[in-house]
Amino acid sequence: MPAPHHLTATPDTVAWGYLDAARRAVLQVQSGDEVVIDTLSGEPENLPADPARVLPDHRAVLEAQRKERGEGVHHLTGPIHVDGARPGDCLQIDILAATPRQDWGFCEILPLKGILPAEFTDYQQILIDIDRVRNQATLPWGQSIALDPFFGIMAVAPPPEWGRLASPVPWAFGGNIDNRALVPGTTLYLPVFNDGALFSVGDGHGRQGDGEVCIDALETALQGRFRLTVRRDIPESAPFAETPSHWISMGLHPSLDQAAEQAVRQMVQLLTTRTGLDRSQAFMMTSMLGDLRITQVVDGNKGVHMLYPKDATQAP
Repeated sequence: MPAPHHLTATPDTVAWGYLDAARRAVLQVQSGDEVVIDTLSGEPENLPADPARVLPDHRAVLEAQRKERGEGVHHLTGPIHVDGARPGDCLQIDILAATPRQDWGFCEILPLKGILPAEFTDYQQILIDIDRVRNQATLPWGQSIALDPFFGIMAVAPPPEWGRLASPVPWAFGGNIDNRALVPGTTLYLPVFNDGALFSVGDGHGRQGDGEVCIDALETALQGRFRLTVRRDIPESAPFAETPSHWISMGLHPSLDQAAEQAVRQMVQLLTTRTGLDRSQAFMMTSMLGDLRITQVVDGNKGVHMLYPKDATQAP
């Protein structure tokens, strides 16, 4: 097997706060290729006081780029053109690794943001030490928590007619899904809207709870390894995923109720397609065995996902 491609983070390969089909690809790969991708996390005010702790590529991007007003905070590495991908296809993203690149991360409260905007009106930030050997993070008050890294943003480019979109809001093309279930060993599927799919990744998290209620998780720079495969046998119009043990359907909507409906509807469709159950049978099975979880409540389009055990998908 050929060595994986390596996409580093540079001012040319990183988009600060947006996704846009007009952005040119910075790497071209074949379907089925593996890619190692370096990502960054943090704006100037998030950096530690000791400059030696800041990755050189992070400093280079911050010095070379200027974020436009109204765009997001996320640094997105890409896009990657996957040969053969075309609108109507699905991009299969096998998440093979996600590892911290640095010994620090941060979490912050942004005024009037999060799920309790009227109660947390002052800016606050904590710097968090990361021990990559022990796979632990230490908070300023001394508590340690285990790391569980994943990427908050994995996306193909949006439809061209949507123009440039700020990075915080997840849509049908993926984006800021913030689903903590998408750890290494998971496969994400995204509908393709442009030739080449144009895959980007960023928003590294060392740890996050379901909900991401204060608008941040443990934000940090990660390196990921992915296998990117074009699929023409999966006619999906919204993101979904699978682990070795579960299917994961996803709903994205400003209303949590509507997001939950989308997640259930997608799982019912998946079960009818893959098991031979009819819609009524699949709906009852999701009620008996499916677990609905709140993905996040702070990204404009809120997220709800359902986990359904694969060992319960036998045809009748």
